[in-house]
Amino acid sequence: MEAGNHTEVSEFLLLGLSEDPELQPLIFGVFLSMYLVTVLGNLLIILTIISDSHLHTPMYFFLSNLSFVDICFISTTVPKMLVNIQAQRKDISYIGCLTQVYFFMIFVLLDNFLLTVMAYDRFVAICHPLHYMVIMNPRLCGLLVLMCWFIIFWVSLLHILLLRQLTFCIGTEIPHFFCELPQVIKLACSDTLINNIAMYVATALLGVFPLTGIFFSYSQIVSSIMRISSARGKYKAFSTCGSHLSSVSLLYGTSLGVYLSSAVTNSSHRSSTSSVMYTVVTPMLNPIIYSLRNRDVKGALGSLLSRAAPCL
Repeated sequence: MEAGNHTEVSEFLLLGLSEDPELQPLIFGVFLSMYLVTVLGNLLIILTIISDSHLHTPMYFFLSNLSFVDICFISTTVPKMLVNIQAQRKDISYIGCLTQVYFFMIFVLLDNFLLTVMAYDRFVAICHPLHYMVIMNPRLCGLLVLMCWFIIFWVSLLHILLLRQLTFCIGTEIPHFFCELPQVIKLACSDTLINNIAMYVATALLGVFPLTGIFFSYSQIVSSIMRISSARGKYKAFSTCGSHLSSVSLLYGTSLGVYLSSAVTNSSHRSSTSSVMYTVVTPMLNPIIYSLRNRDVKGALGSLLSRAAPCL
């Protein structure tokens, strides 16, 4: 290609989920509704945990962090898509695209890491109940969350610095509703070998290892539950893990389904449609899962709403 086509681009074009003009109002309405439900649902979880002293425990500390990350996660992608639909535009600036890639990586990896930390918390609670409050002390809980942020901050920054070294053709179209790292790398006009190596290594280290940690924690949890003699005791022990298992299954099931389907079909449009499951649906369902399956959260949420009702 000519050198002029490799000058620094000022913007990319996000093709979105559909180019059919008649579908745009429907897509706008659906995604706006899902976004509002996600933000309000997760905010309610955070406020409920803050307002009830009985929920000031390690498990709910991690849950409030997960709710905060889910709000940031969906806010990284959906608002820009809604603005583009409303303005009938498809552009996103070069800096805006890189910023979206950066924060999307941070929050999707934080979701992953926090679910791993929550699995460890359940492992300690069920397998070492007498030492739970000693092991899962406030200092350790804070350090675990800070460690997650620290690792992911630098890993995401490394990917952005490598992405900055690539050149892109003018008028580059991204067949997605947001800037996702693999999609952006595919569209580069320069050599992407280092970027791909870094991406695959990061996926292996930050995806496989946490999932392995979750599997190990639950293998120990199941083994410990099986040693409980009473059926009621087994049910009570397992019920404390139900919400977390649902969230893990939802995140990994949808994201794995997206990448497997994209690998098989090789269709960018189908991949972008499938991505809605883990980028939008998962953050929306997490507060529903934790409120419906958790008696403590339901009780505290009811108390919070009853106190707020007279003020409305």
